[in-house]
Amino acid sequence: MKPQKQPNKKLQWAKFIIVLVLYLLFLYWLESWLGLIVIPFIYDVYITKKIKWQWWKNSEGLTPHIMSWVDAIVFALVAVYFINLFFFQNYVIPSSSLEKSLLTGDYLFVSKVSYGPRIPNTPLTMPLTQHTMPVIKTKSYIEWPQWDYKRAKGLGDVQLNDIVVFNYPAGDTIVSAEQYQANDFYGLCMDFGMQQYEGSRDLGNLSPQQQRDVFQTVYNLGHSYIEQNPNEFGVIDSRPVDRRENYVKRCVGLPGQTLQIKDRIIYLDGKPNKEPDNVQYTYKVQLAIPAMDFVSEQYDDFRKENGITNEDLNQLTQFGFMPLTKQTAAVLKGRKDICKSVSINTDAPTWGLYPLNKLTGWSRDNYGPIWIPKKGAKIDLSIDNIALYERCIKNYEGNELEVNDSRIFINGKEAKSYTFKLDYYWMMGDNRHNSADSRYWGFVPEDHIVGKPIFIWFSSDPDRSLFSGGLRWHRLFRFVDNIK
Repeated sequence: MKPQKQPNKKLQWAKFIIVLVLYLLFLYWLESWLGLIVIPFIYDVYITKKIKWQWWKNSEGLTPHIMSWVDAIVFALVAVYFINLFFFQNYVIPSSSLEKSLLTGDYLFVSKVSYGPRIPNTPLTMPLTQHTMPVIKTKSYIEWPQWDYKRAKGLGDVQLNDIVVFNYPAGDTIVSAEQYQANDFYGLCMDFGMQQYEGSRDLGNLSPQQQRDVFQTVYNLGHSYIEQNPNEFGVIDSRPVDRRENYVKRCVGLPGQTLQIKDRIIYLDGKPNKEPDNVQYTYKVQLAIPAMDFVSEQYDDFRKENGITNEDLNQLTQFGFMPLTKQTAAVLKGRKDICKSVSINTDAPTWGLYPLNKLTGWSRDNYGPIWIPKKGAKIDLSIDNIALYERCIKNYEGNELEVNDSRIFINGKEAKSYTFKLDYYWMMGDNRHNSADSRYWGFVPEDHIVGKPIFIWFSSDPDRSLFSGGLRWHRLFRFVDNIK
């Protein structure tokens, strides 16, 4: 039997010191010293070796083989969790809200270092899941402990027109039924409440307080309806900030700016903001050929060249309009053999927009003006503007808020003003008429910001298989900053 090789003490100490220094620098970056409790275990791994971390190596039978696989899997999961939490993660574009800037089926490398990684609100969660375990459909996280919001220093702040990944702000409350989990819970309550409401719907002559009372009644009716129909909706549940759905939109308004949309153009502090190169609006399209011909293989190359997707075609055949860029609209206008007419869709309903509990008369194309809250800024509160900011004050900054007889009470005391604790952002999609964004659910608080997409590492067309032109080679490793 060969004598065991004696460990090189100097090498062990050198490894321990290097790992310790790197670990301490990491804790310094996070400004969180709770991790110091791990140092004795690092010391044991390299120096004392009292704990038999790999006790199974000297076992007999299948144990060493099985445990070696378990060890590798656990290490991989921990490594992935650590990397996803503090450095970067993968994100796939699930919808067409940013078309034609980012496409459905684009896989993004999202940097958390760009804006600084958040210390997790919910530290005990299964790696590679957001909130639900696959197959078994249960929560993939344990709600205790819950840590307060804290963010490590990043390379910079969110800039105007950045494309940003963030947690869905209105996702704090959900219903457990899978078919409704993607819906805005507050919008669901208002929709179903309106179906139950039997009072007058002519609110124009009511005072702001009376309007608020009506909206509260409608919301309560919808909430009760959802609560009383668990077979359809499941149970009403909540999610911590970092376990809410990830969304990706373009930041079109920064903290402290006043935003207004006039005839589809965004104005910031009275000045028009540059539209993205590939911004889309819906256009009414009257074909010169049967719709079935346009969706056939005969025009497949034309549709592919102009970025017309199956989703666009479904909107065209069902509603008579589809989203187009200015360039594609001009191409269609020039093809008289295909189109009789192409005109922008000016239909803009005023319902379903943020805030849901105030009669504003705003539409998706003419919205605001609305001031975006800034950390440390004080705003005067009144019955006229409380609907815009009560979600920030109550849901995002943790205060109790009530309105009685047009008087506003915060934490039990009458309040004439409020100083914000967080920065907020206004996010919108580039597919302006097909994007559920801040116009519908309001401000994005800074503690919801996840990271910045850096580049597209893979892209597949959902309308085509990978073996028949579905792989978008021209988009691979394209930097998102170059998409304006």
